[in-house]
Amino acid sequence: MKKFLLPLVVLISVFGKAQDKENLSGFNMVSFTYKFAPEWMAYAEFQTRSIEDYTYIDYYEAKGGVGYNINKNNQAFIGVGRYGTYKNHKISQEEHRVWLQYTLTNRIKSLKLDHRLRAEQRFFHNSITDVNTNTQRFRYRLSGTLPLNNTKVQSGTVFANAFEEVFVGPEDKFFKRSRTFGGIGYQFNDNMNATAGYMFQREFASKGNTNLHFLYFALNFTIDPSDDEKDIHIPMAD
Repeated sequence: MKKFLLPLVVLISVFGKAQDKENLSGFNMVSFTYKFAPEWMAYAEFQTRSIEDYTYIDYYEAKGGVGYNINKNNQAFIGVGRYGTYKNHKISQEEHRVWLQYTLTNRIKSLKLDHRLRAEQRFFHNSITDVNTNTQRFRYRLSGTLPLNNTKVQSGTVFANAFEEVFVGPEDKFFKRSRTFGGIGYQFNDNMNATAGYMFQREFASKGNTNLHFLYFALNFTIDPSDDEKDIHIPMAD
């Protein structure tokens, strides 16, 4: 595997700025959505990432929450999560997070656009120094999903999706992170879809930026017992 990845890393570094650190990374996700009432849904998501070395998982996420559809185009959501970072095969940092989120949806013909705003409260525990800290972070994401062989995402649909997201916060540098994603997926049936793509993530830091080039894969499962005509939502890299 490393024989194939090394040339790609070298090619990436040629186009990056000299002061930036470049990494080829992995991003894998599985999500579950349960619509237990017309206005209500429960959501759970699990992630693994290979940040420093594509062949070694050094980060995980386990999170979930409850969403409420105010109307067809507006949704509120509250979520909680646990996050772990590993160094030298040992956990180095644990994080617990709670967030509030609002999503506005609009359409341009078959293109579905989501404007997502999120406010996060983050609690950290450094396992090496045994120090606890906390901070806030705010995020905005504009995402789009375009069905390629149907007018909307339903069973048997091939779709493209993309997003741009910015992260800001009150401490150190105001701009914390940016993400750009593009991918393609397939909706197998009303309950399952898969997406593969590429995400560029830039971490802004006083000691120099870090550029992460994620190869992304996700499986998403939905349970919707209602008789309503399906218009399936596609979770994206988060």
